[in-house]
Amino acid sequence: MALYSVRSDRLFCEQLGYNLLWLWFLDRELDEGSFDPTVFTHNYERLLSADAAKLFFVEVYELSRQEGWTSDQHFTADGTLVEAWASLKSFKRKDAPPAPPDDPGNPIVNFHGERRSNTTHGSTTDPDARLARKGKAQEAKLCYTGHVLMENRNGLAVGSCVIPANGHAERAAALELLGALDREGRVTLGADKGYDTRDFVTAVRLLGVTPHVAQNTTHRASAIDGRTTRHEGYVVSQRRRKRVEEIFGWLKTVGLMRKTRHRGTRRVDWMFTLALAAYNLVRIRNLTTQTV
Repeated sequence: MALYSVRSDRLFCEQLGYNLLWLWFLDRELDEGSFDPTVFTHNYERLLSADAAKLFFVEVYELSRQEGWTSDQHFTADGTLVEAWASLKSFKRKDAPPAPPDDPGNPIVNFHGERRSNTTHGSTTDPDARLARKGKAQEAKLCYTGHVLMENRNGLAVGSCVIPANGHAERAAALELLGALDREGRVTLGADKGYDTRDFVTAVRLLGVTPHVAQNTTHRASAIDGRTTRHEGYVVSQRRRKRVEEIFGWLKTVGLMRKTRHRGTRRVDWMFTLALAAYNLVRIRNLTTQTV
């Protein structure tokens, strides 16, 4: 579904009835028919319990490691907003008494002039979604944050996670992904200016990782000094880290992760991991073509 941008389970089951490529891939006969969309959707719980997405992602990444396409020393961390499957109309005060809507399908909500925050408000449609925006001039939306740890040699995804959006989500997720990384010896971590804080840099160094974080010197002093920036490897990490945007671009345009179709952190994280595994498959195909 991620490889071919199939936007819903029902549409996938419909195309499975006549798409010969998918029938061959799933080892199904031409007259065997498709899945029932309702049963297909209910199977998510079984797959979530078995952590099938994570197991599949690890298997795909191991293929690239065996071919020597990945780096075990140089990595990049970054995050992006994933729009939740919830309307701003569902973002209501937590202490407000329940009241029947004037129109259940599309109620009239007037929130102009009302000060809303994640502390006092919550979504009734998706309680895990949080109000967030990418920049000061951007529109605030109900979102999750998807995070990726990328190796710098060929831009393959090493790890990922999805957590509720907040001001410290990117740095917290980067530390979590670094802690789960199977590594030997000291490694480097490239990142943008949002990671240039003293707490994050100190925590990364305690993990035995050299922080190659972009310096943020706007009205403040950077936590990265000349002891790090004078090395040639720092410049290389700053150049390589930009490739993580290619991953986010593919996930949002092809992998259907610009706006998730699922609700709840657990299920959104599951779909995000599967989409990343599909991206790695595409990268492996391209790398295989280059080496032939």
